[in-house]
Amino acid sequence: MGIFSASGDYAHAGKKLNTYNLMMILFVSLGSLCYGYTANVISATLAQPTFTTYFALDTRADGLALLSATNGIFQTGGVLGTLSLSWFSDKWGRKGGLLVSAILIIVSGAVLAGSPNIATFLVFRFFAGAGAFMILAAVPIWMAEVVPPYLRGALVQIHAIVLVLGYNLASWLGFGIYHWENGGNATWRIPFAVQCFWPLCLVIGLWWVPESPRWLIWKGRHEEAKTILLRLHDDPADPSHTLARTEFIQMERQIALDRTLPTSWMHVIKKPSLRKRALITLGTTGFIQCSGILVINNYGPSLYAGLGFPTATTLLYGAAWLTFALGLNSISLFINDHYSRNRLMSIGVFGCMVVLACEAGIVANFVPSNNLAALRAGVAFLFLIEVPYDFCLNGMQFIYISEIWPVHLRAKGMSLGVAMISFMNIVWLQSAPTALANIGWYFYLAFIIPGTIGAVIMWFYFPDTLGKPLEEIAAIFGDHDEVAGYMRDIQINEEDIDAVEFPKNEKSGATKVEEHSS
Repeated sequence: MGIFSASGDYAHAGKKLNTYNLMMILFVSLGSLCYGYTANVISATLAQPTFTTYFALDTRADGLALLSATNGIFQTGGVLGTLSLSWFSDKWGRKGGLLVSAILIIVSGAVLAGSPNIATFLVFRFFAGAGAFMILAAVPIWMAEVVPPYLRGALVQIHAIVLVLGYNLASWLGFGIYHWENGGNATWRIPFAVQCFWPLCLVIGLWWVPESPRWLIWKGRHEEAKTILLRLHDDPADPSHTLARTEFIQMERQIALDRTLPTSWMHVIKKPSLRKRALITLGTTGFIQCSGILVINNYGPSLYAGLGFPTATTLLYGAAWLTFALGLNSISLFINDHYSRNRLMSIGVFGCMVVLACEAGIVANFVPSNNLAALRAGVAFLFLIEVPYDFCLNGMQFIYISEIWPVHLRAKGMSLGVAMISFMNIVWLQSAPTALANIGWYFYLAFIIPGTIGAVIMWFYFPDTLGKPLEEIAAIFGDHDEVAGYMRDIQINEEDIDAVEFPKNEKSGATKVEEHSS
């Protein structure tokens, strides 16, 4: 029995998700947790006195620059690593992209935990960034290609939920270990060692995770793809499996057409419709990063300290902020498949701009001051920004980008979008400390102005992809000749695809596929 069901006016209303598909999605979301934990573990580490003392960062002349480099080099690894993901995902499969990313996180975590000097630490922060951002892109690529179209928004949102869970685990571990007075160097080494655990679980379990049916068809492994798809999309309410069989026929026809098309980056640049998708991809993650969420997450303690709160309180606020985000992301799972993709993102970005404007006004008028009510309001607005961001943006950016690219270019498109996140991280994280110290509330304008412009562009110029099969998205961009067929026009008969039966495996609750010749 499925626990999710689709609703709305789309053709698949009332269809359900089977348990096997849900369990596979939840397991692969370990990759999302890998990113969240790996990206956030440094925040608490930099607050550990034993870390700065061990590497003499509090005494050497270049100590402050090296501290900044721990973040900068991580993001640099993210840009370069993510751009390489498409090669692994296209050549070795969507599971191959997950595997390579997880191995990088495991190796980097182990070396970081045992780093004897700052040079080693910085080198493997680069590889940690590469692995983290690669898996940030690899997970939604796999998810988008295995979930049914009528629940794609809700299910890919799981990526965002578990991602934030990873942030939470790193933050609360850092908060707890900060109070370990006699921990010595273990207070910063243990969190990096824990970084290895999540991807290790993923690597072990990948053996039982199905490959993307679309990638298998792309490689000519049609029977294997059919077996996996029919198991993933088995619906008890559809005993003849009409929908799953229709999906398979559409995939075969579409990918046969896609295999005749170029796949190079130069082709993406030269072809207007693909160039438009690339610009929309860059705009999606670029405008969303103007929400300021990254600066609040990474420099939250500094922002709270600037509002006059002590260190222990700032660390607690940071952890509570992420816990609040986890709850909001979970609620948004039930929203994504009911509203226009582009307009939901537009509302989210504009909502963040309104909150940032209120925060800027408080900082401009009441910091520094002894007005406790105003300072608490400043904290409240830093929490309030989570509402538009988590409801409308955090998961939706990955859903949207995974939808607008065809199967033969999806890995490149997702890699481009996540690389933009890494690039924006470098811009904001490197400029934020200096900007906050020197120009104060004016720094918020660097987010508010481009973000507001971006919200308008998203509303009027970004296409909506809600509920559409991935094989039909090309028509939205004017490439009608690159759509092999529409699901509504496909008629199922015995000559199209073998009949299938789905006897239940009572022990696991999953479905077992058996094929018979017609």
